[in-house]
Amino acid sequence: MEKQGAVKIFEGKHIYLRAVEMDDLDDYYVYLSDPTTSRFTGTQKVFSRQAAASWIETISKPDSSRVDLMIISQATGRLVGEVVLNDIDPVNRSANIRIAIAGQANQGKGCGTEAMLLMLHHAFGTLNLHRVELSVYAFNDRAIHVYEKLGFKREGVQRDCLFWDHQYYDAITMSILEHEFRKLHVPDRFNKGV
Repeated sequence: MEKQGAVKIFEGKHIYLRAVEMDDLDDYYVYLSDPTTSRFTGTQKVFSRQAAASWIETISKPDSSRVDLMIISQATGRLVGEVVLNDIDPVNRSANIRIAIAGQANQGKGCGTEAMLLMLHHAFGTLNLHRVELSVYAFNDRAIHVYEKLGFKREGVQRDCLFWDHQYYDAITMSILEHEFRKLHVPDRFNKGV
């Protein structure tokens, strides 16, 4: 269960987002070591427990170029993944977004969709970004479907971008612009009285 007093930075129906804490080390280490998660993220590095602790320490420090948040289940209080807005460029009002859901048991339940929506609301509604992009491997059909449902548009393909299990895979670059996001996901405050 989630510890008492955890600060819910953004709250959804099934999940909430909060900052990473050193108390997350056990769950985060298991998450980083999960082969399914590694394949979908293209992570080829093997993490030691100490490396995971060092990474938590790094992403815990204030950094205006990124927002790292843990995805926590409302029902169980357990870590189910992370969503990260990085490479934040305030001049061009752009950033990259990435997400990973920990293990097959947590995938396909809508946690990723909800976490992406919460982070995109922050990106466009608070950080005043204009463009958010991501990269997804071509074999990850479920993620591509979710991103398109959220309003992301395909922009291009990075050919043979990932070498995994003796084979090369393409990566698809996708993006969403602020007006596209608002049209799909922000109520019309003037006409509907929201």
